[in-house]
Formats: sequence, C-alpha cells, structure tokens
Amino acid sequence: MTLPLDARQLADRFASVFGTAPDGVWQAPGRVNLIGEHTDYNEGFVLPFAIDRTARVAVRRRPDSEIRLLSTFGNQGLTTADAGSLERGTAKGWTKYPLGVVWALQQHGHPVPGLDLLLDSDVPRGAGLSSSHAIECAVISALNELTAAGLDDRDMVLATQRAENDFVGAPTGIMDQSASLRGAAGQALFLDCRDQSFRLVPFDAEAAGLVLLVIDTKVSHSHAGGGYASRRASCELGAEVLGVKALRDVGLNDLEEASGLLDPETFRRVRHVVTENDRVLQVVELLDGAGPAAIGPLLDASHASMRDDFEISCPELDLAVGAARAAGAVGARMTGGGFGGSAIALTPVAAEQQVRAAVERAFAGAGYVAPEIFSVRPAAGAMRLA
Repeated sequence: MTLPLDARQLADRFASVFGTAPDGVWQAPGRVNLIGEHTDYNEGFVLPFAIDRTARVAVRRRPDSEIRLLSTFGNQGLTTADAGSLERGTAKGWTKYPLGVVWALQQHGHPVPGLDLLLDSDVPRGAGLSSSHAIECAVISALNELTAAGLDDRDMVLATQRAENDFVGAPTGIMDQSASLRGAAGQALFLDCRDQSFRLVPFDAEAAGLVLLVIDTKVSHSHAGGGYASRRASCELGAEVLGVKALRDVGLNDLEEASGLLDPETFRRVRHVVTENDRVLQVVELLDGAGPAAIGPLLDASHASMRDDFEISCPELDLAVGAARAAGAVGARMTGGGFGGSAIALTPVAAEQQVRAAVERAFAGAGYVAPEIFSVRPAAGAMRLA
C-alpha cells in the first residue's frame, strides 16, 4: 500500500491539479466495531472505535455551482457534477459519497456551492472498516465549516446517514459516522442508537499487553447489496410480529416466547440481535473494570452468533477467526456488515507474530487470496488538519 499523503502534500497535489490552493484539509477516520453488529438499525447498542487510518480531503469553494472531484487512487479520473441538480442513483464509484453529503445538506436546507475536492485515503476499501463513512465524515466536516452551516455532531451523523440511505442506497444505521465524528484516542464509543446518547469507554489494548489485529480477508462486501437489506427486513418483521418498536425492546427472557411466534429463520435473526445487545453491555462493564483482556470470550460468542444465527460470515472470515484463536488470540470475531470484509483478533503482544503467521498459513493452505493483516488503535475523530 502506498503511503498516505499528509496535509501539506495533499494541499500541494490539489494546487497542481486545480491551479490554486485549497481552502483547507480535513480528515476523518475509518472505524472498527469492537462488538455490536447489526444492532444499530435495531435501536440497540454498539461499541466501535475510530482507527488510525483516515480519509483526507482538500477542498475549495467555487464561485459557481460546478463540483469537481478527484482521488489519488483508482482510475476514475476527474468527475464533474452540478451542485444544483444532483439526483439519487446517478453518481458512480467513490464520488457518490461526497456528492451524497452535498445532496443531504441541501435536503436539510443548507445550500452548498460548487467545490473542488481531492481525496486521499488509507482506509482499506471493501474491508468492513467503513471507508465510505470516513469519506462522508471528512467531507461534511469540511462543508460544515466552509458553508457556516453550524451543524453539531448529532446533525452531521443524521445528515451522513441520509446520504447513505437515500442517495447511495445503503440502508445503514448511525454507528459508523458516530465513531468517525466522535472518536477519541485510547477510547471506544459506547453508543445507544435509539437516542444517540454516548460515552467514551477506555480501550487501551497496549497498556494491557495486547494488540488488536485486523485481518482483511480481501473478500469485498457492500452494504448496498441484498444480504444486508434482507437481514434488516428480517429484523423489522421480527419486531412487528413481537409487537415492539424495535428489537432493542426484546430482552433475553423474551426469546423463549419469541421462538413460538416467529419462523425459524426470523427467530435466529432476532436471537442474534438480542444476545448481541447483551454482549455489548457486558463488554462495556468489563472494559470499565477488568480491562481488555477479559472480553475475549464475548468476542468469540459474537462471531458464533453472526455465523450461525445471523448467517453473515463466510469461509474466509471463519478461517481467520479460527486460526487466530488457535494461535493464541484471546478472542476474535468478524467485524462490519458481513459477507466478507475483515475479522479482528485481540492478541497478546507476545503472540502477535505467531497469530499473523498462522492466519497466513491457513489462507495459503485453503487456496484463498493472501489476507492483509495490520494492527489498529483507537484514534481521534474527524478534524481539520490545515
């Protein structure tokens, strides 16, 4: 992977492309979800953290309505659009994320002029680390300032969710952008997706002699695909049959009754969400007390639930989790929306190299594409760099 551009390098590249300096450079991080998968759109609990890999945008307002977009990666070339005539479903590739933010701000009554934008990012795409929301959060941070929209973090969370849901066409919740906008170094974000209340929870793996490894399986996933949407529809059906506003309102003690009211597949989907919410609460309690080394069994249980009840894992993710655990990780699970992407393995520092090697051997033995394995740590949320 090529090294990311720092703020000065990105501003210089912007000037060479667009002929003038940008008004500023902003960044927003990707995220890892420590635990709490597919609970967000069920108004439940999640525990993500912002990671030390970011999307960075150099942006300049234009005096007209033309939008010009370019990235340092891929071969899409310069994309142009008109700020006054954006339509859902017309944008392609990565440009749908910044254009979706512009559209969402307009829908919220905040006029956005034309702009020039250059994007650089080292958040792996398609790996389940929310590369799309990193772009959106960097862009909305820039536009909030450049247009004096006066949005707070809650407003920006909802605006980027609208961009994802209504412009991009991905039925996502609010977890990813919440982590990207509100993250802090050494902290995970305990978020209640019903009311957006949150607090930071200590997650300093290094101080506990641990490292959090991300295992990118290279199996690409997409939230706009049918698997994600069908799981969400199952959850909505479960809530309707059980007579609750959202599955957040179903407790562990309600599962026995639910099993008699729901078809077997819908019940499994519901059981995952209900037990996953409980696991999030348990992990938060442990991080507040015993510390990161104690959460391993809950990570394992989360993966089993996603594999068996929610059925969003894949052979590569299962192999990554199993190989990491056998080689000494204290806990491992897939992270993100599923159907590919990444697994995480909470690993003693002393066992890091053997875990990496074991996963690589397992993938080679199965004939899979070699995974990318790297460590992440909780980092600060979106900010202006220059």
